[in-house]
Amino acid sequence: MTTPRPPVPGSETAAKPAGPGRPKDLGKRAAILDAAKTLFTGNGFDGVSMDQIAAAAGVSKLTVYSHFGDKETLFVASVKAYCEMQLPSSLFVGDPETPLRECLMVIGRAFVSMVNSPEAVAGHRMLCTPQAAASPLPQMFWEAGPKRVQDEFAAFLQRRADAGELDLPDTALAGSQFLCLLKGEMHARLVFGCGPEYAAGGAFDTQAHVAATVEMFLRAYGRRPA
Repeated sequence: MTTPRPPVPGSETAAKPAGPGRPKDLGKRAAILDAAKTLFTGNGFDGVSMDQIAAAAGVSKLTVYSHFGDKETLFVASVKAYCEMQLPSSLFVGDPETPLRECLMVIGRAFVSMVNSPEAVAGHRMLCTPQAAASPLPQMFWEAGPKRVQDEFAAFLQRRADAGELDLPDTALAGSQFLCLLKGEMHARLVFGCGPEYAAGGAFDTQAHVAATVEMFLRAYGRRPA
């Protein structure tokens, strides 16, 4: 009969999955996304390599590829992460007891702040270049950013309509109209490089712009007492 051999010291630990590995991976992923956002914003899509992103994130190029596969996927992931940070899903859930106008003001301010940010303006310009326009990037960008926002906002509006606060013949259309009104003239000016200093009447007043948009939206779709 063979006597069982005692375990090699440390082998029990080696056989178990490393506990701290997952948080470390998440930290690397976040660092890669931050580096990608900064570099894409400053240099455009074609002006950035995976080597540069890896160096800026403090990881190997293999680590970048293991998380994202290719540069297009990384670009879209950075767009999605930025949109979710600026307009988190929780913003579109809200407390049903909170007045509708107040909810629309909060969503409106966050949306205007996001689309008028330097990162968003640079991304918009990048996607309008002939090289990007002829690639799958614009559609990938749309799915990762604007479509997610529109879908979640439409769901928010539908819940408020179901509660009797809105009269919406077409919820998706109404949501799209609201977001387009919020972008308005100022977003176009920023993309063209003629910002608030060229706006009629002086500096751009975000609060006033959002309030006027909310008022127009509620005049069009707010349910009036019978």
